[in-house]
Amino acid sequence: MSDEHTHQSFETRAIHAGNTADPLTGAVVPPIYQVSTYKQDGVGGLRGGYEYSRSANPTRTALEENLAALEGGRRGLAFASGLAAEDCLLRALLAPGDHVVIPNDAYGGTFRLFAKVVARWGVEWSVADTSDPAAVRDALTDRTKAIWVETPSNPLLGITDIAALADVARTAGVRLVVDNTFASPYLQQPLALGADVVVHSLTKYMGGHSDVVGGALVTADEALGEELAYHQNAMGAVAGPFDSWIVLRGIKTLAVRMDRHSANAARVAEMLTQHPKVTQVLYPGLPDHPGHEVAAKQMRDFGGMISFRVRGGEAAAVEVCNRAELFTLGESLGGVESLIEHPGRMTHASVAGSLLEVPADLVRLSVGIENVDDLLADLRRALG
Repeated sequence: MSDEHTHQSFETRAIHAGNTADPLTGAVVPPIYQVSTYKQDGVGGLRGGYEYSRSANPTRTALEENLAALEGGRRGLAFASGLAAEDCLLRALLAPGDHVVIPNDAYGGTFRLFAKVVARWGVEWSVADTSDPAAVRDALTDRTKAIWVETPSNPLLGITDIAALADVARTAGVRLVVDNTFASPYLQQPLALGADVVVHSLTKYMGGHSDVVGGALVTADEALGEELAYHQNAMGAVAGPFDSWIVLRGIKTLAVRMDRHSANAARVAEMLTQHPKVTQVLYPGLPDHPGHEVAAKQMRDFGGMISFRVRGGEAAAVEVCNRAELFTLGESLGGVESLIEHPGRMTHASVAGSLLEVPADLVRLSVGIENVDDLLADLRRALG
């Protein structure tokens, strides 16, 4: 992160970090450098360090500087997807024979990457309840190289005390990785709490408009940042210039969007707790949520994601998803429009039969920024 932005508030950094006015025209928005290669001034005479857009592109550089500033890191890296970012991180941190502790509640794609891809490379993993530092400590082995955390988690909205796990990781000499997708850097700052690397699916709240796919890694460790940048270039799953520009545009309104997502979600969660067809509401903003106190300590607000369980089992949960109208039935999350899904059959089908299998009666909501009364009416109709 440039020292120029360290004194600024989040909202200011979101708009200005990495967004330097174009020196040629004065354009206040970084241009889309839709280019693959760059003219050199003699062999090795690079202008601004640019030679080939897999290695670096000015539009992507603007996004990466912005990401580092928002997470309070020294190096940000943008990728073609969240899973591309995760893959790069795992290859940079791990070697055959190494071990990783993963959460018992995680995105299905992350679990698939560990269980079906990285495991074939000779990397072992074990599952722990990351909300319990003692359980994570017990899961460590002499070959553990990383602890992987999602908080809030997907889809059960579990909360992990990042500072407590940072102490566990530091004592054991392993890296702490935090997937900050559900919170966004506006609501939560894992690096400031002791994490080594932050992971994002930029597709979600950072882009914010369901029109781009992207991923990111941010670290405060300059040496680790260089290692990740080497792997990013060597593997090549980088964010394209137009995708980088779209994410930059979305980030400018991240703070105001997250405020509205959180306010709407709080109203939706309250309604669901009182509905006779709902047996459990999973939202860290509720006082009876087991992670509420930790979330209140390490988050600015509680976010826009809610999961709930319904009476009648899987069939009833699927029917709620099918009956919703304003809540669009679809995968993904974090856009301005509200989404509803059945994790067991959709985003988390890959964890079926594993220790991460989700309840069949579970429904997940991504609460958008529409009028909250309209959202409440739609959910009441869907629940019947």
